[in-house]
Amino acid sequence: MSSNELLEFRTSVRALLGKHAAPAALRTAMDSELGYDPALWRMLCEQVGVAALAVPEEWGGAGASLVESLLVVGELGRTLAGVPMLGSAVLGVQAVLLSDDEQACARLLPDLADGSRTAALCWADAKGWDSAGVSASNATLSGTAHYVLHGAQADLLLVLTEDGLFETTATAAGVTVTPTPALDPTRKLATITFAETPATRLGTGDPAALRARLREIAWAALAAEQVGAARRCLEMTVEYTASRVQFGRPIGSFQALKHRMADMYVLVESAESTALAAALAVAENSATVAEDAWVARQHCTETFSTVAAETIQLHGGIAITWEHDAHLYFKRAHATAELFGTGRRPVSAA
Repeated sequence: MSSNELLEFRTSVRALLGKHAAPAALRTAMDSELGYDPALWRMLCEQVGVAALAVPEEWGGAGASLVESLLVVGELGRTLAGVPMLGSAVLGVQAVLLSDDEQACARLLPDLADGSRTAALCWADAKGWDSAGVSASNATLSGTAHYVLHGAQADLLLVLTEDGLFETTATAAGVTVTPTPALDPTRKLATITFAETPATRLGTGDPAALRARLREIAWAALAAEQVGAARRCLEMTVEYTASRVQFGRPIGSFQALKHRMADMYVLVESAESTALAAALAVAENSATVAEDAWVARQHCTETFSTVAAETIQLHGGIAITWEHDAHLYFKRAHATAELFGTGRRPVSAA
């Protein structure tokens, strides 16, 4: 898409979310077993085609790129909507594509593209995303995967082991799925245990290279989400300080608060540029993708954490009540700071 087309596309996504993903709807969804509004997910898939964006046309997709997909992730970050865009339509789809297994792509991607099926990527052990918690032997899986996004809601499980990428289902023999309590109530995580579970290997690629590539994509996607959420925090803060009156004038007119909001604005603007650079890098798999993704991971994480904390401070006591949304953004900021790990600076970085 051209720049103008991307702006128009973002406007369409934002309008749909503004109408159907209001704070009241978010709270209803996050308290449900599914963790998100299935009607919202259907609308996003049917009316906007969000799950199909990065899927090639030959497998039922729109043939766009990761840039468009991450733009949607960013808009979802604004509302904290917990639909399975990141876990299924980004990481799940990309894992299948990166397997270079054309038969698997033809079999799995059409259903993922239309949103009728969702995938969960199992690729972390109890200590994080540096090594797999599941091993493969004789076409069976054994072990435990932790921090699986929408692991209790997805039916297709993609399991990255030290031996390769494998496919199985949530109903396969030996699979035990346990929802995991999380700091962020707007995002569902699960722990999945495999006990000699039958599975099918996808492709024959290098698991280490696949893990590295998926992490770059995950970091770029998180950066987009963090920027969307941080910008919404900034907007909420400006709106509140413009309406809250103390000493006969809006508190936003006081110079000290102006300076703090100006600092928030600078952080958000610079983070958005960093996130966009990372999105373009992963979409093109450029020579600097490792560095761009790592920089976006660091800067956007710091930005969101800082802006969310300032939002709490500048809203005052109302921000720490359950009724206000500020605490949900604060929890998302701290949760995303740990999600997918932080990693070390690439060797190629200056």
